[in-house]
Amino acid sequence: MQLTSFYLKKNAYYTGFVAVLLFVLSYFAPVLFTLAIVVLICLAIALLLDVILLYSEKNGITAQRTVTDRWSNGDENIISIYLHNAYGFKVICKIIDEIPYQFQQRNWYKVAELSSNESNTITYFLQPSERGIYDFGSINIYAESPLHLVIRRYRFVQPQTVRVYPSYMQMRRYELIATASHMPQTGTKRMRKLGHSMEFEQIKEYVRGDDYRTINWTATARRGDMMANSYTDERSQQVYCLINKGRVMKMPFDNMTLLDYAINAALAVSNIAVQKHDKAGLITFAERIDAFILADKKPGQINTILEQLYKEQTTFSEPDLEQLFSIVRNRITNRSLLILFTNFESYESFNRQLPFLKLLAHYHLLLVVFFENTEVKKVTETKATTIEGVYIKTIAEKYIHEKRQMVKTLQQNGIVVVLSTPQDLSIKTLNKYLELKQRQVG
Repeated sequence: MQLTSFYLKKNAYYTGFVAVLLFVLSYFAPVLFTLAIVVLICLAIALLLDVILLYSEKNGITAQRTVTDRWSNGDENIISIYLHNAYGFKVICKIIDEIPYQFQQRNWYKVAELSSNESNTITYFLQPSERGIYDFGSINIYAESPLHLVIRRYRFVQPQTVRVYPSYMQMRRYELIATASHMPQTGTKRMRKLGHSMEFEQIKEYVRGDDYRTINWTATARRGDMMANSYTDERSQQVYCLINKGRVMKMPFDNMTLLDYAINAALAVSNIAVQKHDKAGLITFAERIDAFILADKKPGQINTILEQLYKEQTTFSEPDLEQLFSIVRNRITNRSLLILFTNFESYESFNRQLPFLKLLAHYHLLLVVFFENTEVKKVTETKATTIEGVYIKTIAEKYIHEKRQMVKTLQQNGIVVVLSTPQDLSIKTLNKYLELKQRQVG
């Protein structure tokens, strides 16, 4: 028996305290001395019997944790602990799993009752709020017999590492939108499509009336008959998610940063873009361009974007939109849909970035997605009862008014806008993308 695994329950201490109290009282009432001896002997026998019960089996309790190697950020991820009772009697188990330190849950435990030779699986959920590496430690099981006097601890060393990725669960939930969009089609004006206008389909025999510029002279030489290339309208457009990683995206909301909300939304939009036969690409930037993934719709494109987004972290620098425009102008030659995830703290900072937003919108269809501060909105909805409260409410209303002015200014310059709360960011961005896709705006 290892002393490090041996613990006494409060019941044993209470019984011992009663025996000691009887010994003290026996000085005044000698008849209690015999009763104290009986209580002490019964306690010793019960403890010995409980120790024999719990330590008669070398591996009376076995436990094993099951967890996936990838988690979805901002979502509830399942963890399972398999338990088996090899004892010949019912056991009450207190399970303490050493969960990753990022959750800061120091009083986490579960209780389970296992009958003789019974197996059971305990499941629980954890919701991470940041991407990165999460490490699990050991599983500690505190088992007690029906006598409830002694506790035996089992420690199962089972270190496991989990990588928390952007919300791929959210991405899969929104795949339904990619296959079933119910937006009305009446009253929309069909405009020029994005991307290339023609896409190669097949080689066919040339017939009178075909454009002579489509004649394939190589195929003609091989066949001996006039052959021509057949083209069809290209369905795909290039969709680039541009993510600002600067200081303004460090702001937290419900334990997640605005950058994490933007990353989750960008992943969902990219996935649906590929589902819609578009080409998805990615650019992340702050004071410089950190990542550039060319738009494509190959099978591994979403996984490439996912792996890149997993690495991205916020910085405390100011974003350089001039450099962003330079990279976009030089490397994205075809007119594309650019979805810019950013935030504006004040109208002054917005005005500094507006000229470069206009330049981006001149060459591409630009969709600017930024955040509405729900905490500020709550302030405007409360009744001010003091001078200080009136001042704070006035500042909050001014802040909200500036956000609305930003939206109006962007729209006046031909820029599509989504102003959203962090929790609604993904669905609002997806709806706007599907709207633009349906209208074929170019």
